[in-house]
Amino acid sequence: MQLIFLDTETTGIEETDRLCQVCYRVGDEVKMEYFKPPLPVSVKSMSITHITNKMLENKEAFVGSTFETELQKLLSTGILVAHNCQFDAKMLSKEGVEIPQSICTLRVARHLDAGGVIPEYNLQYLRYYLDLDVPGNAHDAEGDVNVLYAVFKRQLSKIQEQTGSEESAIQKMIEISSTPSLYKKFNFGKHKDKEISEVLQTDRGYLEWLLKQKLESGDEDVDWIYTLKHYLGLL
Repeated sequence: MQLIFLDTETTGIEETDRLCQVCYRVGDEVKMEYFKPPLPVSVKSMSITHITNKMLENKEAFVGSTFETELQKLLSTGILVAHNCQFDAKMLSKEGVEIPQSICTLRVARHLDAGGVIPEYNLQYLRYYLDLDVPGNAHDAEGDVNVLYAVFKRQLSKIQEQTGSEESAIQKMIEISSTPSLYKKFNFGKHKDKEISEVLQTDRGYLEWLLKQKLESGDEDVDWIYTLKHYLGLL
């Protein structure tokens, strides 16, 4: 199966936001386009991606574009590879793009870091933590795809050492990506950098409170919800 390395940039991160830039790589071929979204790019998003509404005003919509048709055809038989795949898949699904199989390099990164040594798992942090020599700017879809590809190759090599073949390693990565990640340490709040198992013993109420907050607010961070339920014995 073909691997489709993909990244999107969007008008924002709220439920109503949509994509405005898409880049994907298949083999050595890279394709990137800007699209005019059905709502304006937020100022916050512009400050991160440097994609402005003026840049997009004469671009075509993603839906109905040749780019969309070609991407959907690739994804129908291939495997999407993305960092924090849930986000990109959700953005694509808003445009009617279906994704049968995927690999999330964020979840794979957490899986490989069995000892919880790596402080952060965002794509650019991994780029420098793993000392990857990759061209491209952060928060640009094409630049992020370059980093994504390099991170994936490193992960694939590590898992292939365990499974014995590239094919079985890719299947293992799909399996890891299909289930929520289990955090080992808090990366925020009053217990930042502490082991969650330790906090469970000293401040169980904090875990219960945090889970309640996430559930009541409609937070879609399934990895943290899964983690909190796991430690609280609710699974």
